[in-house]
Amino acid sequence: MSQQFPSSCASGPLAGLRVIEFAGIGPGPFACMLLVDMGAEVVRVDRPGARVGDSSDIIGRGRKTVWLDLKEETDRAQVMDLLEQADVLVEGFRPGVMERLGLGPQEVARRNPKLVYGRMTGWGQDGPLAQAAGHDINYIAITGALAAIGENGRSPVPPLNLVGDYGGGSLYLVVGILAAVLEARRSGAGQVVDAAICDGVLSLMSLFQMQSQRGRHKEERGSNVLDGGAPYYTVYETSDRGWVSLGPIEPKFFALLCEKVGVPQELRDAQSDRPRWPALRDALAAIFRTRTRADWCALLEGTDVCFAPVLPLSEAAQHPHIRARQALVEVDGVLQAAPAPRFSRTPSSAQHVPQPQITSPADVLARWRGGAPDDPPRGLA
Repeated sequence: MSQQFPSSCASGPLAGLRVIEFAGIGPGPFACMLLVDMGAEVVRVDRPGARVGDSSDIIGRGRKTVWLDLKEETDRAQVMDLLEQADVLVEGFRPGVMERLGLGPQEVARRNPKLVYGRMTGWGQDGPLAQAAGHDINYIAITGALAAIGENGRSPVPPLNLVGDYGGGSLYLVVGILAAVLEARRSGAGQVVDAAICDGVLSLMSLFQMQSQRGRHKEERGSNVLDGGAPYYTVYETSDRGWVSLGPIEPKFFALLCEKVGVPQELRDAQSDRPRWPALRDALAAIFRTRTRADWCALLEGTDVCFAPVLPLSEAAQHPHIRARQALVEVDGVLQAAPAPRFSRTPSSAQHVPQPQITSPADVLARWRGGAPDDPPRGLA
């Protein structure tokens, strides 16, 4: 059963941290979801009339929303009042947009010198492509990541938007924001966090850059250990047209796989012998086609073979391990991922799904300026 999380109040290690999020799409909202999960109070600034209260908007959970027109001087003044009381700003516009609105880092710093100014873009704040439109697929394309993913001899395969938007974007933005908040607590001065997806993806590719320089990484897709090229680190189809995954990289784990599934004796020493990889792959493919996915789970799951069934989202929620860890939770009737990572003393909690009510800037400021006695201490103090 999924766990029913409370949604009435924030908890977590960032309780008391105040964040102003300028509404956008992709990595910025996901980064703010992570901050909300860890206890930060995020107020989203959105255009008047923007849709709110979509219960299926998991990534928008836990926010308060204010409607302000950034093209109107009076509304921009209210935004600046909010920023004066905030710890963090998050925006994902093209470079120069916030400056043209009079809300750039220099202008904001004059009102709140301690504010951390988080900027999320694909290309970065400068460079030849800084003003060009783009999406996840483009950012991972120029960094070498997309070219490395897919089957040998076939076209590259976009890995959803996990590597660019969320891996190279959101996660690096969150790390940068938290580091800058810690530093601001010591120095009393905020700074700009320039989080570019291209930069983050290049960082994620560090292992493969290293292997390439050591002559251990081939640029042909499906030719390396971690890209499906190795017959012991890939997926196989079962008799019922399901799929299972294998990953016994260590020799002792590969030996256990051979023993349990009955790999022919003449191929049990072929793990590191690339010329024999095709024969080993054919043998494993033939073996896994003899039983159903459930049969293979009964035999191999939980062993050191490094095995797991390949599950679609609809089945993942019912897997015993996911259920035992309550890794999917139900909030306001909506099933969604529980906050990650987990904290032993200041646990995070999944907050309510987006609410239909609009919060006024005055209400936010009254609370933030008032410093009510029951308010939690400021995050990362």
